[in-house]
Amino acid sequence: MSKPTSKHTPQPVSSKTTYALAGLAVVVVAVIVAAVVLWNRGGGDEVRNDGYGPPHDPAVTVALDSDGAIVLGKPGVSKTIDLFEDPLCPACGQLETIYGQEIAQAVDTGKIAVRYRLVNFLDSRSGSKDYSTRAIAANECVAQGGDGPVYGKFHSMLFTTKQPSEGGSDHSNDELAAIAKEAGAGDDVAKCITHRDRADTARAHAEASMKALNEALNNRAATPSVFIDGKKVDVNNKNWVQDAAK
Repeated sequence: MSKPTSKHTPQPVSSKTTYALAGLAVVVVAVIVAAVVLWNRGGGDEVRNDGYGPPHDPAVTVALDSDGAIVLGKPGVSKTIDLFEDPLCPACGQLETIYGQEIAQAVDTGKIAVRYRLVNFLDSRSGSKDYSTRAIAANECVAQGGDGPVYGKFHSMLFTTKQPSEGGSDHSNDELAAIAKEAGAGDDVAKCITHRDRADTARAHAEASMKALNEALNNRAATPSVFIDGKKVDVNNKNWVQDAAK
């Protein structure tokens, strides 16, 4: 997140101010949660392109940008969607469950690429208190391996069948490495995850993504959020993937 630019020297905070700030934090979290709940209430729950699976065309590549964005698609694709997600976000899991396979087919056919921007505002809602950040680091480890279908499968599993429940237990780094191996990643990727090679960069990238999301949504960040050419997509429109792939 961006830091305050004020040059004011902080003074000791009174207990009343502390309670007020705590209340404000609850309100901010409530806004985010409310946005998620509202998303859950919208649209149907029919799985689109059920049975297609994650991207599996060998020509699909994955690249890790310098700002931490993970780009999945075929070379030369003219349209890219930006997808902001938190690995622990239930609504993000629902979006992946309903639309993930439709997105995968559009990626395989070269109609779109996906730029994943992962955030970690739900760290505190995980059993380990840092699951979102560790899951982002694992995503980066898999992405830097360069195999598009492997990353696509790993991302799909992490947001659907393997997604932990918010407020409950979560995956250890060894378990995240095992999921990566199940997706087809090699030993070097597994070591990257278990050795926490990208822990610090993942946290920095998550903060940068959160800043970008706040700027795009006037400081009312909510996940999942999808953008095309800087314009927010209504993911309650069940045909949004088809529209994006035109």
